[in-house]
Amino acid sequence: MTSMPETTFKFGDRLVHSGRPEWGTGVVTGVQNVEQDGQSFQRVNIRFDRAGLKTLATNIAELRVVDEDTHPAAPIAAGQPETWLTQLEKGTADELMSRLPEATRDPFNTLQSRIEATLRLYRFSEQGGALIDWAAAQTGLKDPMTRFNRHELEALFKRFALERDSHLKTLVIEGRRKDPAMVDRLIGTAPHDVRDALRRLNVR
Repeated sequence: MTSMPETTFKFGDRLVHSGRPEWGTGVVTGVQNVEQDGQSFQRVNIRFDRAGLKTLATNIAELRVVDEDTHPAAPIAAGQPETWLTQLEKGTADELMSRLPEATRDPFNTLQSRIEATLRLYRFSEQGGALIDWAAAQTGLKDPMTRFNRHELEALFKRFALERDSHLKTLVIEGRRKDPAMVDRLIGTAPHDVRDALRRLNVR
């Protein structure tokens, strides 16, 4: 019998889904220990601020406990690191809103995982709810419209999209040198927006 994953969760834990930050912070409302195909994991019921109740398996979902010191919603005390909101008040919204997630840039991640993380960013657009989801993912705010108006978000998203496209181009060029079959496989299953972006950026 295999052991449970090193990180286990319990009722009341506050979590975020690293792959879906636009869901906001979630609170664990139920936990079930599961064994399937010789693998032990948890099935966790989580009520998210922006996505409601979700049931997720810890062997698939990228869940982590909220860091009380640095999470955007956490209060700041003397001597603690600045939160996203305190930086935002200093007028660095352009830089913060255009910043790509760590998973897309971390040199300790494999090239494939960095490309996959970057491709996931193409679920966001400046249309409708996708724009609000993007702003929530970038800021951690349950309702980004309390801080930005739609025109501001659209302008900020354009800068983010440029950063995203440029980063994808860099990764794809590197991938074509190191493992072209892997790149072709990932791009082949990617949304049309990705292929359009690569054509626009003249990446073959």
